[in-house]
Amino acid sequence: MDERTPPADRHHLLATYLNDHLAGATAGEARFARAARSHRGTDAGRVLERLTREVAEDRRTLVRLMGALGVGSDRRLQVLGRAGEALGTLKTNGRLLRRSPLSSVVELEMLSLGVQGKGALWRSLRELALDDDRLDADELEELVERAARQSAELEAVRRSAVAEALGSGHREGPSAVPPQAG
Repeated sequence: MDERTPPADRHHLLATYLNDHLAGATAGEARFARAARSHRGTDAGRVLERLTREVAEDRRTLVRLMGALGVGSDRRLQVLGRAGEALGTLKTNGRLLRRSPLSSVVELEMLSLGVQGKGALWRSLRELALDDDRLDADELEELVERAARQSAELEAVRRSAVAEALGSGHREGPSAVPPQAG
């Protein structure tokens, strides 16, 4: 029995998949910007500011690839993504009037999950590129590698936030925040 999806259904599923990721990228871009502002003036803030720019670039790349694949943007999903991101900021993390140190930990974990999802998207599109000349497998490989680097950098920042919020405060040695990449 052939379990392959018919071509018309495949395009619909691809459009749904890409628009779901675009909604996530839209929310993620806003979340990264908020995190960068929250950490302004710190090593973590500098990493997050750079990652914010990269995430915005990745979102634009996704939009361009969607166009190459003949997939339009679903504005309703973009609005829902933004609304969901905004609602996510209402969690108090145990404090009502000021930011909790736990807020950074939770925020960085959400950002990490988003970057991991983006990496999965690029890997999926890289697979499609093997049979679809509208996609550039080399470009997608670079995007896969970039997402892996972003994930590693976020993990270092997250670990530092965990040590600050939940650790003993007796951390020795250099900061876990990686140096800014060139």
